[in-house]
Amino acid sequence: MKQDSTRNIAYTVDCEDYVHVVKFNPFDSGDACSLIAYGGNNYVVIGTCRFQEEDAEVEGMQYKTLRTFHHGIRVDAIAWSPETRLDAIPPQIRFCTAASDRKLRLFTSDLQDKNEFKTFDGHSDCINDLVFAPNEGQEVASVSDDHTCRVWDLEGNEKAHFVLRSPGMSVCWHPEEAFKLMVAEKNGTIRFYDLITQQAILSLECEQTPLMSADWCLKNTLKIGAVAGSDWLIWDITRSSYPQDKRPVHVDRARLFRWSRVNENLFATTGYPGKTTTQLLVHHLGHPQPILTGTAAVGSGLTWHRTLPLCAVGGDHKIFFWVTEM
Repeated sequence: MKQDSTRNIAYTVDCEDYVHVVKFNPFDSGDACSLIAYGGNNYVVIGTCRFQEEDAEVEGMQYKTLRTFHHGIRVDAIAWSPETRLDAIPPQIRFCTAASDRKLRLFTSDLQDKNEFKTFDGHSDCINDLVFAPNEGQEVASVSDDHTCRVWDLEGNEKAHFVLRSPGMSVCWHPEEAFKLMVAEKNGTIRFYDLITQQAILSLECEQTPLMSADWCLKNTLKIGAVAGSDWLIWDITRSSYPQDKRPVHVDRARLFRWSRVNENLFATTGYPGKTTTQLLVHHLGHPQPILTGTAAVGSGLTWHRTLPLCAVGGDHKIFFWVTEM
């Protein structure tokens, strides 16, 4: 692994608008290309990506827009459904958004004539994160500044409701732990809820605030990561409710934390979207310094590719992609 940590952007995609959120599909959609969704001030675009790192016949990166969905309002968060299939006949695209009007919208499309959406109403303040049940995709969980985590069915009925002690910042659902939900709160507490009993079963403490983002490691269910203040923090939930490892990384406060989907020691953090540039740092737990430093003009959103050590950040009329080593 090269210690040359400052790395230029590997690829960019031009967009018609400011990109508030960007999300690779974390599930296998039955196609060689990766699905990516990005949201702007009033639309969501669904596209496919193919990179030379996975296909020698591709030069650099191939990107193709499949469909633009009119959204009518700023998109704050996007979640993909595991029911999305490009190899079905007809294909099915399904995703859910959170918007600045405090509503969730569930979109279902066959990329031809069928384009439906349903609105889920219930949150009374900004929705910060949402996620589909990872195996069947029949429920959606969301967290909000209204101090609640809610679980919805696909008709928009509320199936569970957890009262939090501060704004909910992140919600994660692990495919190997389908009956547990991880909820991270701004006050620095991360709780796991049992969805059968609807009780909290475990909690972790940052001991610092504000916690802005947390993630549950796909490759190791015992590992949790978060950013709070200007630090990243890592827990092994079998060892302690306090972080085993933490490090100051962003002078201007950290904003997002995301584990790589291919390596349990690889993760990325972003600084707060500043007036000019946002810093993206890729970290490896075996290295004392970040292994990659990237900057993007007013970046927002952070997402990892499903099978490559490649991450993307949204920005002003662009999506930026960085490639790192394992």
